Amino acid sequence: MKREEVDFSSDASKTIAYIIQNLKAVYGVPKLERGLDPLDVLIETILSQSTTNANSNRTFENLKRRFPSWEQARRARVSTIEAAIQSGGLAKQKSVRIKNLLNEIYKRRKTLDLSFLKNAPLDEAKQFLASFKGVGPKTVACTLLFAFNRPTFPIDTHIFRIARRLGLIPERCSDEDAHELLGGIIPKDRYYEVHINLIRHGRKVCRPREPLCEECCLIDYCEYYAARY
Repeated sequence: MKREEVDFSSDASKTIAYIIQNLKAVYGVPKLERGLDPLDVLIETILSQSTTNANSNRTFENLKRRFPSWEQARRARVSTIEAAIQSGGLAKQKSVRIKNLLNEIYKRRKTLDLSFLKNAPLDEAKQFLASFKGVGPKTVACTLLFAFNRPTFPIDTHIFRIARRLGLIPERCSDEDAHELLGGIIPKDRYYEVHINLIRHGRKVCRPREPLCEECCLIDYCEYYAARY
């Protein structure tokens, strides 16, 4: 599916402006934490796959305590990494993924330092991260946005759900197309704010089951609500 095949009306920019404004009124403007290590962000995002935020945070902390440096993790056995992230779920798969990722980065770069991504052309930075097995569009975007505030918009399950309900993306939309479509209509300087606020909204109000539509600040723009009620 190419972007031009999706019929977004001329009101799309106006609609997204109202959505951003209303989310800001409810949740405020989140502040981006500066100075994050890109490899930390990359691995933490991998650990966040298919688990809760609280669970992945705890698992990442366990991993960092066990391996104060990523070089130590790279040299460790997969079974040792697996034991460190056992509480996070899918430990067997994720430990292999992390081990292979660290080895492959070192093989290509002769270092585990990913700071070069800050100033690399954006497309090249995206392609580099996406070339590793298990690193999808969300993980690429999270790494570049959170570590360097580069203009990439990550989409998690909450954002995917809300965007479909609001009619911002088609009901049937691939992960790659969703990232491209939403990234094209949200102002680049608001990416972090919108990402965090949509996640907050998805956890608190626009839940997968029994969404609290009567409490929703986006109800006037919601196709899901209009069709349901």
